[in-house]
Amino acid sequence: MDNVTVRQGESATLRCSVDNRVTRVAWLNRSSILYAGNDKWCLDPRVVLLANTKTQYSIQIQDVDVYDEGPYTCSVQTDNHPKTSRVHLIVQVSPKITEISSDISINEGGNVSLTCIATGRPDPTITWRHISPKAVGFISEDEYLEITGITREQSGEYECSASNDVAAPVVQRVKVTVNYPPYISDAKSTGVPVGQKGILLCEASAVPSADFQWYKDDKRLAEGQKGLKVENKAFFSRLTFFNVSEQDYGNYTCVASNQLGNTNASMILYGPGAVHDGNNGAWRRGGCAWLLALPLAQLARQF
Repeated sequence: MDNVTVRQGESATLRCSVDNRVTRVAWLNRSSILYAGNDKWCLDPRVVLLANTKTQYSIQIQDVDVYDEGPYTCSVQTDNHPKTSRVHLIVQVSPKITEISSDISINEGGNVSLTCIATGRPDPTITWRHISPKAVGFISEDEYLEITGITREQSGEYECSASNDVAAPVVQRVKVTVNYPPYISDAKSTGVPVGQKGILLCEASAVPSADFQWYKDDKRLAEGQKGLKVENKAFFSRLTFFNVSEQDYGNYTCVASNQLGNTNASMILYGPGAVHDGNNGAWRRGGCAWLLALPLAQLARQF
């Protein structure tokens, strides 16, 4: 039995070789007669007679679908001795993703399960890939992708690809958002002369984005406070002093928070001649040292 392989939607030609001894000829699909000689027996308009000559008897099935797959028989009568030849029609179908997980948001450390279901003939191969500069190759060759204890580095888009060599692979993506508490990555002390513009910058990464608050010592700085401007963005907060005075010098704390937690970092705004020691929170000016963390009474006793 010969095989005829076509893709879904294409036309399949079924050929049968004959000679001048043939008296009768017909094409059958299982037990149903499609054509007998030049006479059409089936009602399907997609089935047409291509050739009925002394050497060939062939039909064509147009716009082939999966239900057309199966055995076809060419029945030939020669000098009262019937013989048959069979052809098996194979219909290939391009891959199609029929089900895929929705976008997901999960806290860091949680477990993620992604699903990608696809159909096709032959059955498609399914692979998962993390769309990330650090991701190399495929991370799963299965319908299901399991991630245990997910980290923030594993956030991003995950691509499901279904392929069976019938057509180009089909791909769909799922976005995985990993939530984590704020982490302050940059907070530096700054020296600025009196009368000049000064800026303290606090950078933090967090998902969802962090809310920022500024404190001088234990007093929260209000938005719109005279001579100050607080500018909050998704990943940083900027505290601007438009006209620095002696009273502005001192210790400032940036607090970054979201619903998963909070963190803080301290920095100092100091003037010319001050020597700031970032390790112990002290700054010196004119040969004197003020330990910012000490109460005023202790400072009085020290000096």
